[in-house]
Amino acid sequence: MSTENTPPEPEPSRPQEPPQPQETSQPQEPPRQPGPPEPAVPQQTGRQRLAAGLWPPRFSRAQLIVALLLFVLGLGLAIQVRSNSDSSAPLRGARQEDLVRILDELDGRTQRLEDEKQRLDDQRKELQSSSNQAEEARRQTVEKERQLGILAGTVAAQGPGITLRITDTKGQVRSDQLLDTLQELRAAGAEAIQINGVRVVAGSYFSDEGGGVGIDGKKITQPYEFKVIGKPQDLEPALNIPGGVVQTMEKEQATVAVTRSAKIVVDALRAAKQPDYARSSSP
Repeated sequence: MSTENTPPEPEPSRPQEPPQPQETSQPQEPPRQPGPPEPAVPQQTGRQRLAAGLWPPRFSRAQLIVALLLFVLGLGLAIQVRSNSDSSAPLRGARQEDLVRILDELDGRTQRLEDEKQRLDDQRKELQSSSNQAEEARRQTVEKERQLGILAGTVAAQGPGITLRITDTKGQVRSDQLLDTLQELRAAGAEAIQINGVRVVAGSYFSDEGGGVGIDGKKITQPYEFKVIGKPQDLEPALNIPGGVVQTMEKEQATVAVTRSAKIVVDALRAAKQPDYARSSSP
């Protein structure tokens, strides 16, 4: 008996189970209730944003220190400019001829310095080129001694210059004003000066005395007469500049007279003072 191969019977299908919901530990949020709409933020313009960035100002400590230093520097510069303006105030109202005279005086000072430099250069060349250098050095030493004697007041001198006479009947001229006059004359190239018979040198000092002025401890009274040796074309204009000696003395109700002369004699002498401690260092 033959057997036939019969196909296996299909298994009955099982009904699919519905998917189980996944468990979660987070509680479900309640549904949000619709609320009122949020107000819209207004858009700022560029100018408004710039103003908001600049005000209120925000400064760091370093910026404050720098600002303070700049303020102090600016204040100092302003004071300096104002002081310079005040010092040049007497020249603002000066006439053209007065300004020209002042420039000529400055040119004269420059020329005197150039002449002195040239003279010293010539002396050096003479010493270097002279066949008898010892004799040339001796000659220049004698000439230098004479010049130093004039400056020290131990030697009389004569030459062109001016005579300055100050008459102070009111007694308003003080020692500091005479000292300013002396300094003005020296700046203009005065080489030898004597006041009322007193030789004035580099170490001279002025003081106020009762009814007059003291020079190196010697009292002199008005009229004060200056005998000055120098170039008259430089000395006289230096006294007449705006705000100078003449105008200052006239404000004190004093009378000033300046006279040029081809020959001024300065013969008041001072005793040569030997130093107590200083000694020559040359061998």
